[in-house]
Amino acid sequence: MNSNIIKLEGVDIRQINHQVFSNITLKIEKGEFLYLIGETGSGKSSLLKVLYGELKVDSGNITVADIDLTKIKQKEIPTLRRKLGIVFQDFQLLTDRNVFDNLEFVLKATGWKNKVEIKARIDEVLDSVHLSGVKGKMPYELSGGEQQRAAIARALLNNPELILADEPTGNLDPEKSEKIIELLKEINAKGTTILIATHDYAIIKKYSARIIKCTENKVIDIDSNIL
Repeated sequence: MNSNIIKLEGVDIRQINHQVFSNITLKIEKGEFLYLIGETGSGKSSLLKVLYGELKVDSGNITVADIDLTKIKQKEIPTLRRKLGIVFQDFQLLTDRNVFDNLEFVLKATGWKNKVEIKARIDEVLDSVHLSGVKGKMPYELSGGEQQRAAIARALLNNPELILADEPTGNLDPEKSEKIIELLKEINAKGTTILIATHDYAIIKKYSARIIKCTENKVIDIDSNIL
């Protein structure tokens, strides 16, 4: 079994007519916790889109969770997504239903049918993100930090091997941001690989980890001391 959960070799990525990355190589081990940084427009979101199958690469080899993304067909994308958890800056909770129904919607969409098993899994993930008491609340009744924890719970539903978090603290104050990173650290300690795209250097300095930077059409490892 490959120890790399993410492996890119000689990859070119374009968005319309814009060359985002040229001939990049990146290897991420299973169980790693790391940050993805870079200036606005440097390609962080494009790279994440490639990793969850929304954007195709022009050339090179890429595997994510043992799936070859250079050969993946559209009908195989759901199989990839079940191996991933995706967390967005703006939470993307469905505003017309409560927390429980948000999570139930995802489970049913990914093939869960047994109501007892669905309820048990939802209770389990809400407990794991310290949100046991809010499953009947609507998203607007939650604080920003609670909404992001609910979004992380949603990402955990199918026991993903990898969580991709795109600016997960971008809409939160410093205290709530720290709690979200601490929660992601807890999840990582149980074996899930965590990749966080962020501009929040205060978080990076407090919770040190491997840092990869998007710059000049490349992806490079950097030392936190030069931030």
